Amino acid sequence: MSINHVFKALASEKRLQLLGWLKAPASHFPPHPEGDFTEHGVCAMDIAAKLGVSQPTASAHLRVLTQAGLLKTKRIRQWTFYSRDERRIAEVKRLIQVAL
Repeated sequence: MSINHVFKALASEKRLQLLGWLKAPASHFPPHPEGDFTEHGVCAMDIAAKLGVSQPTASAHLRVLTQAGLLKTKRIRQWTFYSRDERRIAEVKRLIQVAL
């Protein structure tokens, strides 16, 4: 994962909004019967609904964030859950601060 992937991921308003929502998922998403916000994250279907986009469009946004290392995934049955990778996000913040 390169810093270019990170900047590409952060270049979208929807992806930035999603990262903000995932910082406090219980405030922005309904609970899912198969997952826990703290342990598993937020279901991709709930993310698509909140973003107001189709499932394939949400998947594309989630893929970019995951490839940048900003999100972690967890698969439970047929659902995929996403949560922030706080360690990686802190690392990116440090890299940006050093560069500026």
